[in-house]
Amino acid sequence: MYVSFRALDLNLLKVFEALMTEGSVTRAASALTMTQPAVSNALARLRDALGDPLFVRSGTGIRPTQRAVVLWEPIGEALESVRSALDEQVFDPGRAQTEFTLSMSDYVAALVMPDLLNHLGKVAPKSRVHTVPNTIVEIADQLEDNRVDCVLSVYVNEAQQPAAIRSRSLWTVDYACFMRRGHPLAAGKRLGTRAFLNARHIDVSLAGKTLPSYDLFLASRGLSRNLVATVNHYSAAYETVRQSDLIAVLPRDLRSESRHAPFLHAMPLPLQAPPRIVSLFWHQRNDTVPAQRWLRETLVGMFAQSD
Repeated sequence: MYVSFRALDLNLLKVFEALMTEGSVTRAASALTMTQPAVSNALARLRDALGDPLFVRSGTGIRPTQRAVVLWEPIGEALESVRSALDEQVFDPGRAQTEFTLSMSDYVAALVMPDLLNHLGKVAPKSRVHTVPNTIVEIADQLEDNRVDCVLSVYVNEAQQPAAIRSRSLWTVDYACFMRRGHPLAAGKRLGTRAFLNARHIDVSLAGKTLPSYDLFLASRGLSRNLVATVNHYSAAYETVRQSDLIAVLPRDLRSESRHAPFLHAMPLPLQAPPRIVSLFWHQRNDTVPAQRWLRETLVGMFAQSD
């Protein structure tokens, strides 16, 4: 049975907001200073009023249904507008005791975390930041399950990005072919295609099982290389290249940050793949959450390349 807007208790929308942003009845109750039974009762009333389960159990809490996702954008924006009208200051980073969880690879973390933590130490000294591994293939799941606030990553297939996942481009990754100094291929001024493909390669597969994107690019051109190993950390790839005759297609911008830099030689790729872009990903349910919005604006302001 559906209830009209006039008959709906608008206090229930605050419960809906808390459930969407917290992803857990327990955490929603804490955020609202309500008991869990009271939140569960409010959810039951919402379900009756809207004719939809709205949330279903998941391994880490609750997951919104498609109906809840569709409702969240207009309801979240409306509640935020009311809150902004009533509150002079929605989020004060200098005083807020906030914890953020970011998903990123070791490559992204090496570029982002030093500057981010220095910045937060100045403008948000009471905040805490935790990072978790990014395997690329779990981007949507990490955000849907509310395990992380944001993901900083490339995306495997942008065409398959769920509608509830928002994104903002940050920077384009510049790749080069790395080898140890003194490698036989390092003596030439350029790297020939045949020599490049026949050399022994190592690459990074963050998920551990998926084929590296560069091999997918080569396959699209009817080519293949001599890929003998994959690792799931960029730092391991640089270290392996430094200590062996393996070569690797790796981000150029990390070399200057790495202790391996003096021991590595970089050459332009004879076969340049389409550019890959590191983007900031978040769930739409966090669009209007003040702390989340501030975090995204901070990350974009610090790391987004100029258009």
